[in-house]
Amino acid sequence: MGRVKILRTLLFAGGVVLLIFLVIRIGAGPIVSVLSRMAWWQLVLICLPYGLIMAVDTLGWRYAFADKPAPYGRMLLARIAGEALNLVTALGSVGGEAVKVWLLRSAVSYEASVPSVIIAKTTSTIAQTLLLVVGLVVAKTFVPVKGDVISGMFALLAVETLLVGGFLVTQLAGLVRRAGGLLTWAGLIEDRSYAERLDSNLREFYRHRWHRFLLSVAFHFCGWLLGALEVAAMLFVLDIPAGVATATVIEAVGSGVRFASFLVPGSLGILEGANTGLFVALGLRASAGLAFSLVRRARQMVWIGLGLLVLVGASLQAKTADAAPRRAVQ
Repeated sequence: MGRVKILRTLLFAGGVVLLIFLVIRIGAGPIVSVLSRMAWWQLVLICLPYGLIMAVDTLGWRYAFADKPAPYGRMLLARIAGEALNLVTALGSVGGEAVKVWLLRSAVSYEASVPSVIIAKTTSTIAQTLLLVVGLVVAKTFVPVKGDVISGMFALLAVETLLVGGFLVTQLAGLVRRAGGLLTWAGLIEDRSYAERLDSNLREFYRHRWHRFLLSVAFHFCGWLLGALEVAAMLFVLDIPAGVATATVIEAVGSGVRFASFLVPGSLGILEGANTGLFVALGLRASAGLAFSLVRRARQMVWIGLGLLVLVGASLQAKTADAAPRRAVQ
């Protein structure tokens, strides 16, 4: 765990250096010029669509439960907190999943919630891969883009398909129990023996709850498509001349880059560099690409703050609940 923290700290520092380099290379003036087109209230407004994305993705998570899931409102708050923690912890996209399980502990059993977060992560990544396919089709059909971008999208698609396919096969083949130590370390299970039951629950879901699996993929895919509309709204607010098709390509590439750079906290620097290059390949200005990235970072910070507030509130509530029996005994 210590090595992972050190690695991610170094990658984060490298991302900061890359971001500073991009700002110096492009120049603060052109970036500020693009950002100045947006009023403060518009920044507030463009933070709202992400709430809809979270709401739809929560539906995708609900269908990852084999039976009755937790109440929707509680799941939504757990997802907001978990996704926020995924961006700021040293555990990549794993730490937040344990938080989701913990926040649902009073509503559903661990035997139900742990498989659900693994399945939801799988279906979300499958949906993300489908978005990349859509982005490729749009890029080759409707959006004039340089060939290097197409090649990069194919490379990202190959990597995602290979990894998510391997992860799915691992679950279907009952190999999760071999990763019991890793799951215990991540906080998803309490001991290695639970991994065998987890294996059984996962295989049971994929073999007999395939309709829920497909619905989970479908809702997550809708969430990714809404992400493309969010991009279109940001481009409109920044007065960047690009339509929904271009926004779809930007979101597809961005999602692939985030997937490939999951070890870098928030994909900081990597995503900004990718967006800058992509905007140039799309015939837009590099300054527009970096300004867009900064606006999206601002939205991200707002939701990270909300997620951490949810987590703090839940922690205080748990402490109060634990203290009540002790006071009663005294």
